[in-house]
Amino acid sequence: MIRKGTAADLNRAQEIYHEILDHQAATVNYTNWVKGVYPTREDARRALEAGTFYVMEADGQVVGVANLNHIQPPEYANLTWSVPAQGREVLVIHTLCIPPSQSGRGYAKAFVAFAMEHGRALGCKVIRLDTYEGNLPAISLYRRLGFRDVGVTLFHFENAIWENLRCFEFPL
Repeated sequence: MIRKGTAADLNRAQEIYHEILDHQAATVNYTNWVKGVYPTREDARRALEAGTFYVMEADGQVVGVANLNHIQPPEYANLTWSVPAQGREVLVIHTLCIPPSQSGRGYAKAFVAFAMEHGRALGCKVIRLDTYEGNLPAISLYRRLGFRDVGVTLFHFENAIWENLRCFEFPL
């Protein structure tokens, strides 16, 4: 089940972020995120206040979080999108996180399917997203789900991290 998050879910969001970041510190850093910089509980709180914080539950436990909104980073203007759309015509998937302890269960795929239905319900024309160019699992997932690879551009992520992000779109 996917639902809008509540204040009671913020601590769990932070736990998920930390589990991902700790796992990557011990293995491979696919996201290029930095603990204490992004993502943080504060990022989840801002999404909650904006009404764009979503959580996935399984067996009574939150097993995933995401921010689904219409905010396109300014760097998106550097790319050639195949679906012309602006503002509320675009649903952007930000910070879709499934903790490593829950991976391999289809939760990310289900969350993306939810985002597609949510975008259609909102009257959006397209879903857009970006991921670190080295995030091979996410890139593979989005390609398998039929997202168009738009290209890579340099982002100044959270005004803290310079990185190349690969961008995708899916027409609705």
